[in-house]
Parts: sequence; C-alpha cells; structure tokens
Amino acid sequence: MTDQHPDAVRLADIARQAKVSEATVSRVLNGKPGVAATTRQAVLAAMDQLGYERPVRTRQRSAGLIGLIIPELDNPIFPAFAQVIDRTLTMRGYTSVLCTQSPGGATEDDYIEALTDRGVAGIVFVSGLHADTTADHGRYTRLIERGLPVVFVNGYAPGIRAPFFSDDDGAAVQLAITHLRELGHERIGLAVGPQRFVPAQRKAAEFRRLMAPAIGSADDVDKLIVHSLFSVEGGHSAAWFLLEQGCTAVVCGSDLMALGAIRVARKRGLSVPRDFSVVGYDDSPLIAFTDPPLTTIQQQVSAMTTAAVRTLLDEIAGADVPTAEYLFQPELVVRGSTAACPAG
Repeated sequence: MTDQHPDAVRLADIARQAKVSEATVSRVLNGKPGVAATTRQAVLAAMDQLGYERPVRTRQRSAGLIGLIIPELDNPIFPAFAQVIDRTLTMRGYTSVLCTQSPGGATEDDYIEALTDRGVAGIVFVSGLHADTTADHGRYTRLIERGLPVVFVNGYAPGIRAPFFSDDDGAAVQLAITHLRELGHERIGLAVGPQRFVPAQRKAAEFRRLMAPAIGSADDVDKLIVHSLFSVEGGHSAAWFLLEQGCTAVVCGSDLMALGAIRVARKRGLSVPRDFSVVGYDDSPLIAFTDPPLTTIQQQVSAMTTAAVRTLLDEIAGADVPTAEYLFQPELVVRGSTAACPAG
C-alpha cells in the first residue's frame, strides 16, 4: 500500500474539519479567488484547530489589514475621512493601509492590485471611480466575485452589489437654497464638480428642481450651473462666470471651491458676504477659521464612515450585509460668508 503524500493528508484533514471540499481548501491555501468569505474563515479556523501553520498569504489576510483608497490629500475632507476610518478600524483591532491618489501617480487599479497582493481582508473606497458614471465598474465586480469584502463611500453605482454610504446631495442643495432664499437671494448659482460624477449630478438635479419655478425655462436654470473642478481654481472660474450672470449668491460643491469663489469676488471689488454670499460643502477641518468663516453644508463624516467600517467588518466576519445605498442627512452650518441679499 502506497503512503499518501503529506500535502494530500493535510488537505483531507482540513477539508473534513471545515466541512468543505479539498479543492476549496486548496484555493484558500493558494490565495485563489472564488471562495466566499465565510468559507475562507471556516478553512482558516480548521487549520488553526488542527495545528497547521497558515501560508503567508492567509496569514497576511488574518493580520487584520484593511485597504483604504481615497483621492488626493489636498482637499482636507479626505484626511478627515481617513482619520475617522483609521480610528474606527484600530478600535476593532484592524490596521488601515492608506492609498492616496494624485495626478500622474498610482491609479486605483494599481492600488487594488497592491492591496490584494498583500492579502487585505477588505477595502474601503472613498469618492473613487465608483462615483464616476463613465468608468468601468467591472473592477469592483471582479473583487466581489473573488469573495473580497468591499464598501463604498460617496458615489453610487447601481450595477455593483455592495453596500454604499453617501451624503444626501439633494438634501444638501435644498438646505443651502432654503437658507439663501430666507436671506432674500433669488439669483443663486451652483458651482459643482465634473458632470460625470454622481454627487455633482445629484446636486445639479436638485438645484434644477428647486430653481425652475422661480427662474423659468430649463435653459435659464442651466445657465446658473457650472461644472468645474473641485479645487480652489475650479471655484474661482465658476464664480467668475456666475457673477457675470448676475448671481448674488453661490452654492459650491466643496469648501475649496467656496474659497475660490470668495477670492474671485474680492478680486472684482466685492465684499463677502455684503455683496456676494457663498455656501460651501463638506465642513472641512479649519474651515471655520477662514476669512470670513465659511457657511457650509456639513457631511456626516463620522456617522457615515463608522457605518461603512462596521458593515465591512461584519462582512469579513461572514455576515450577510445588504447591498444597498444608505443616505446620511447633512447639516447646514451658518457662519460669516452669507448675509442678506444686497438691495437693488
């Protein structure tokens, strides 16, 4: 009688203990895709119980590493997201692997490959390509099919079966418009990011709905919407155009854009808020200390990211999580960049 190969014995033992096939055990040991998170955990638990040493790839996965992919750190709202996510993960015994993007640097796909090679237990995507309606979302579907838990923050893609956590962009615009109308403003502009991004689309759609009855035709309302960059420079160019359209106030898609709008108003000899009111979006750290302190719409960063991380960790633990979008209600923070509409 021929002795069985030791590897075959090991596979058989683990498969019996985990109540799965030897082929499944082999896939887990070799870090292959196509194994559900609950099955993977059962195989690793069986290895521990039988005293087998985990392979390097599975040891890395069990070390509690979570990938976090966010845009560039120039916008202070993204470090704020990263800080809350890292703190929440640390409290739960996990470590975040922060990946930030910059023009000409590593792409989101580069980071996905690097993180999966390191055997991360899951990935959090913040304002990534999932928010871009022109991007190929197959990269996310492939991760999910491999059994890697993922969650998405800000930006919804209906074709991806995963949990999404977003600020309610429509509610944000409604809060800003209501505030400005109460101050007597009628000619209000909207400065948001590129049209391909879901948050910009949602803000523009709600702006059209709210402004159409007062402005008139859809074409007239569209003249009050500028799609630009989310940066100070983007806000500068957008506000310049909106001032030419006779706007007395502007709602911006980011705090950085709002700072650009304030800069261009001053360049044209206008006072903020006496001559021109500006509303930001995000409530980034230190934005209360600008000159003037910025009236803005506050994203619920802590609540949103905490919910996203908890859902991801539940999925890693084997729980079934709803594949839906959760909307969080923003808040208006009134400071010094908005005032009553100037007479005349």
